[in-house]
Amino acid sequence: MKLIIENLNKKYDKKEVLKDIDFTFEEGKIYGLIGRNGAGKTTLFNAINEDIDIDSGKFYLDDLYGKEKLNTKDIGYVISTPTVPEFLTAREFLEFFLEVNKDNIKDIKTTDKYFDMVKIDKEDRDKLLKEYSHGMKNKMQMLINIISSPKIILLDEPLTSLDVVVQEDMKKLLKGIKKEHIIIFSTHILEIALDLCDEIVILNNKELELIEKKSLNTKKYKDKIIKNLRDEEHV
Repeated sequence: MKLIIENLNKKYDKKEVLKDIDFTFEEGKIYGLIGRNGAGKTTLFNAINEDIDIDSGKFYLDDLYGKEKLNTKDIGYVISTPTVPEFLTAREFLEFFLEVNKDNIKDIKTTDKYFDMVKIDKEDRDKLLKEYSHGMKNKMQMLINIISSPKIILLDEPLTSLDVVVQEDMKKLLKGIKKEHIIIFSTHILEIALDLCDEIVILNNKELELIEKKSLNTKKYKDKIIKNLRDEEHV
C-alpha cells in the first residue's frame, strides 16, 4: 500500500507554503517529517486530511485493489493540541467510541486492556477528561486512532508533551503497529525522529526531500541539514 501525493501546492494569501510536491509514502514504515516550526508540516497534514483547501494537487491510495482517490475515512490524525470531550470520564469516552465503531473494529478488547496499551494508570481511568494533563489527553487521542486502525496515521508532534518514560512506551507501540499502516510522524526534534522512524523526510524550502537516515548519523551531514533549515527561516 502506498500514499501518493501529486503536484501539491498551497499558499496563504501570497505566502507559498507547499510547492509542487510529488512524494510517495509506503506501508510498513514510520516516516519522520522534519522541519522547523512554521515550515508547513501541519499544513501538509491538514491538506492530506482535507481540513484545508489546496491550490492544486491530488492524493491517492495505491493498494492491492489498484489506485484510488484518498478517502478521509482511511486517515487517523493525531493533532498536537488534543481535543477530547472533557465532560466525560476517560472510560465513558472509550466505551462510547467502541460502541459507535463496533462494526468496524476487529477483535474488540476490554477498556482496561486498551488503557494498559497506552499506560494510563488505573486511578486515572474514571477521571473526567478535563482533569487530564495535555500529555494524557494526547495519549487518549492516540489510543482512539490506534483502535480505529486507519490505513494512514498522521502524528503531529504527538510526543512533545510526554515525559521520557511515556515517550518510550509510545515509540514501542508505534513500532508494533507500523506493519499494516503508513505512519507519518511530524516533529522538529531530529533526535526523536532518528530513534523512532525508518525514513526521514525533510520539509525545506516548501518541498519534501527523502534523506538517507544513515547520513544523519554523521555530525557533518546533520549540521548541514540544520544549517539549511536555519537559512530557510531567514529567507
